[in-house]
Amino acid sequence: MNKLSILVFFCIALGLGGAAGYWYATEQGQKGPAVSMAMEKNERNPIFYRNPMNPETTSPVPAKDSMGMDYVPVYAEEDKPKEHKPTERKILFYRNPMNPETTSPVPAKDSMGMDYIPVYAEEDSVSEDEPAGTVKIDPETIQNMGVRTARAEQRNLTHDIRAVGRVDYDEERLTRLNPKTDGWIDELFVNKTGEFVKKDTILLGLYSPQLVTSQQEYLLALGSLQVLKDSPYEDIRRGAEEMVITSRERLEFLDVPEHQIRDLEKSHKIKKSLHIHSPFTGIVMKVGAREGQYVTPTTELYMLADLTNIWVYVDIYENELPWVMIGDTALMEVAGIPGEVFTGKVTFIYPYLESKTRTNRIRLEFDNQDLRLKPEMFANVTVKASQQVDAVVVPSEAIVRSGTSNQVFVVREPGKFEPRLVILGVSAEGMTQILSGVKPGEEVVTSSQFLIDSESKLRESTAKMMKVLEAGTKTATGEADGTATTVHKH
Repeated sequence: MNKLSILVFFCIALGLGGAAGYWYATEQGQKGPAVSMAMEKNERNPIFYRNPMNPETTSPVPAKDSMGMDYVPVYAEEDKPKEHKPTERKILFYRNPMNPETTSPVPAKDSMGMDYIPVYAEEDSVSEDEPAGTVKIDPETIQNMGVRTARAEQRNLTHDIRAVGRVDYDEERLTRLNPKTDGWIDELFVNKTGEFVKKDTILLGLYSPQLVTSQQEYLLALGSLQVLKDSPYEDIRRGAEEMVITSRERLEFLDVPEHQIRDLEKSHKIKKSLHIHSPFTGIVMKVGAREGQYVTPTTELYMLADLTNIWVYVDIYENELPWVMIGDTALMEVAGIPGEVFTGKVTFIYPYLESKTRTNRIRLEFDNQDLRLKPEMFANVTVKASQQVDAVVVPSEAIVRSGTSNQVFVVREPGKFEPRLVILGVSAEGMTQILSGVKPGEEVVTSSQFLIDSESKLRESTAKMMKVLEAGTKTATGEADGTATTVHKH
């Protein structure tokens, strides 16, 4: 190829390249703005940047946290509502997470820095016929909580009272012997404590000048009566008879036994010693004098106790008083006589409480002819209360007790629990009497009721808050539209 041919080929190629460049530049000039707008449309623009470890901390420009981590960009489309996003719920107020009764109309934090929990309108929607505090729980939650229920029923309640008793003397069978006159112990026939004596057993002989004088007067009166019984004067005869009667009564008043008086009448011989006899069969609990001792009416010669019948004192608590009645049967066991049960009865209920123990004492009586029961023994006593109460009862564990009131949770329908105040009666056999508040056949919660109670109190406080908010809204609306009522004074 010669030089001319090469030059011609180069010129043609240059022309074709220029034409192609012109065509490309023209086409791109027309399409360029559209493509640029599309790219700008598809590009996401961050609204702000937030701390990856603490989302509440934000920045309008890219930044790093204290650990060197980049802030995360937040784009506009992330905050736009999606087509299927649920309708935003209305927040009524905010409540303290640790104390639900503390609320706030605006977001707040408690003393520990915890955010208040929002309470939405639909969470506390309760129909008008439902009492405040009614709780609705889904079946799955009820099963997880382990909620159990029982029916209130009407039945007779009986009660056995168990307590510790103390064996003591029968006060009506306890005697203390004192002389009726001054004198000296001439002879002591019974001188040992604990000795068993029968009725009319001679205990001691007492020498007393007054007794000797009284015997002499009686013998003189008998002699005068013998002389004057045939007197023609009635007054003289009657005077002699009265003197005999008076002298004999004086001896009787000084406790001269009947057999000594008869001996005196027969023998007309004065007895130096006066015999003192046991008034009943019993045990000598105390000997207060010895032979030769000078005694006065203030000297206790003997203390005797008849133990064929004994008393047992039992202290019961105040809440057991409604069950006890005089005549109730009592069963007793003592450690000193194992394997044997003694049967007695309630004979007295003391009309006061012990201030220190806050208990009421009752007295039981037991037969003790064989003298095996001994005073000061301790005993385990069971009082079979005969009192029966026809009452509406529920299990005792169903009662939610507080310092000021008692309540139960009644099942109104499956999953719905109503708190109800009740007045309690007596308790026995694991059941508690309900005087008012629950009817026979109603179903009450017997377990997990404290969890339900917490939710109930929360619902009740929420309902009160809603009423306050509604009242404030109505007042504000009335003032805004001019419908608020104004009271004019004339």
